[in-house]
Amino acid sequence: MHFHSEIEERLARLQEKYEAMGQDMTSYLDGLLYADFLTYWDYIHLDTLLSLQNPKTPFPDEEIFIIYHQITELYFKLALHECKQIAEAQPLTVDFFTARLKRINRYFGALTQSFEIMVDGMEKEQFLKFRMSLLPASGFQSGQYRMIEIYATDFINLVDKDKRAELLNASIEEQFEFLYWKFGATELSTGKKTLTLKQFEKKYSKTFIDLGRANVHLNFNALVTQFEVTGQLTLELKNELKQLDINVNVNWPLSHYKSAVRYLNREPEEIKATGGTNWQKYLPPRFQKRIFYPSLWTADELDNWGKAWVESVLG
Repeated sequence: MHFHSEIEERLARLQEKYEAMGQDMTSYLDGLLYADFLTYWDYIHLDTLLSLQNPKTPFPDEEIFIIYHQITELYFKLALHECKQIAEAQPLTVDFFTARLKRINRYFGALTQSFEIMVDGMEKEQFLKFRMSLLPASGFQSGQYRMIEIYATDFINLVDKDKRAELLNASIEEQFEFLYWKFGATELSTGKKTLTLKQFEKKYSKTFIDLGRANVHLNFNALVTQFEVTGQLTLELKNELKQLDINVNVNWPLSHYKSAVRYLNREPEEIKATGGTNWQKYLPPRFQKRIFYPSLWTADELDNWGKAWVESVLG
């Protein structure tokens, strides 16, 4: 049998590859001969993926709730994939940094645009019933989202705004005790941690602290400072960083706020969120003033953080 020259060339290269590893190429070719063709459903483990929805109640809309949160976590995984590439790049170039930020912004853009699934995609009556079977679980407990925040900025910028000045030079461990999200899962009347927060800290505290330590000089805000010092901070990079700030700290929490208003707002007293999180104070950016890149914004923009979104969307 005569082989095309391109096939002969590839066989020769394969022979060299396997000989360099002390392997017999013929054995590997036998493996190819007997192996079946790859299918789409096997490649992405489709059957397994579609089996991961296990509602706790008979209400049909609970499946919507589960699937959307699973999709959200997959987008967070994509964002973390880019965060890790930025932190590990040696050397990190402006073009690489900018390109990966664009990817992260696209992921958050898709998440924010799709949140109508949560805002208007379920019957309120069904949600208010099946949500009671979820206690004390809460979307608050997304460890991946917290990791994205840690990659995105200096640890101090995630501390509750009333404690930042006091803890500016404190250790990561000390700052960790006052991260903003902890106050979103603390009982207002007693000051005690909710079970939701206790579970979350038990699972992730060490991970968050270790990640914070590892990224003291590699988080995006620290990298911005380095690029600024060397005169490499381009307008395009600044715009992508500002867009990330808006996506993570304004658009995403306010999409949740809009959903909470839709499902939990009731006169004369609001319904508590799953896990007991204080959504009225925890979600609106104007209360948290959580900003990844304060040096990139004007004083007026910092003072009115999130206000334009509230006025345009919630009136």
